[in-house]
Amino acid sequence: MASNLKTKENLYLQCLKFVENRFNTIQSTINEIQESLTSETKSSAGDKHETGRAMLQLEREKAGNQLAEIQKIKESFSKIDISNTSEFIGLGSVVYTNKSNYFIAISAGELKVENDVFYAISPNTPIGQLLMGKKVGDVVVFREQKFKIENFF
Repeated sequence: MASNLKTKENLYLQCLKFVENRFNTIQSTINEIQESLTSETKSSAGDKHETGRAMLQLEREKAGNQLAEIQKIKESFSKIDISNTSEFIGLGSVVYTNKSNYFIAISAGELKVENDVFYAISPNTPIGQLLMGKKVGDVVVFREQKFKIENFF
């Protein structure tokens, strides 16, 4: 059981690091755009100056949307209780199938714990939705492939 918890803790910490890195990158982008907007001086020539400011405003809006998205991800991630055990797959579950292994948390891509590869997926993804509520022995079909749930914790 200890190794299961260690695996889950490791995956959780990797996801946390992923979220923090994304958040910091977006925050730094917003700060750079803000500095660029502030340093754009009125002495710049007319149309070129306005085009530059408009482009920066668009970039800032895009970064703002990314920031809002990562904050939503952070909020849903904070609801994960890795000590929680259940008879059914849910948020925070580590799932082993005959094809791939999953950590149901956030979409953070491929993660490794020792020699095992896991895919950190959100419960809202298509495969996440198929796995949620299932138990050992259940079979899910995704893109014409069958996955048998061999174990989860």
